[in-house]
Amino acid sequence: MNSKLTRRRFIKGVIFSGAAATTSTGLYLASNAQSGQGAAERLINLNINGRTRPVDVMPSETLAYTLRYKLDLTGTKIGCNRGECGACTVLINGIPNYSCSVLTHNVKDKAVISIEGVKDADGTLHAVQAAFVTENAPQCGFCTPGQVMSAVALLNNNPRPSRQEVRQALSGNLCRCGAYEHYINGTLRASGQIA
Repeated sequence: MNSKLTRRRFIKGVIFSGAAATTSTGLYLASNAQSGQGAAERLINLNINGRTRPVDVMPSETLAYTLRYKLDLTGTKIGCNRGECGACTVLINGIPNYSCSVLTHNVKDKAVISIEGVKDADGTLHAVQAAFVTENAPQCGFCTPGQVMSAVALLNNNPRPSRQEVRQALSGNLCRCGAYEHYINGTLRASGQIA
């Protein structure tokens, strides 16, 4: 056998030693993760729409992703996925949040309300939803769940807001169709200020 170092043998040696080093490092990291050192819990219980729901969640998973793809609550829309459009707005402990910018692990001890959770107990539309329909607010409908959630949060904290307060509360929700005045009027109608 020729012991001369060839280019082929050199490359094989580098690949083999790199693979061995990677494998041993991976085994070391896996053993530390299993022992609980820095490992994030994967199976967590979430309080979603008043129900406790167990779900397997990756540490870097967003709430929007979990709601849509793990819990099949598809009313929450993912628009920009950067916390800019408001289509994914949900209430976390009563406060509107962009669920695409919130890690699911950060809400495991909090109450989350999605668009599916705002309807009345008997299944009828929430006053905001009904008022939006009356005011012809939804055009394409993509932003509507986020608009509803922002309006519900506003009216829960301020039952009779001014037009400017409604405008401010809904300002974090973009509408591709430009139906902003319809959403503002719908919110005022839900508050009883427009008959």
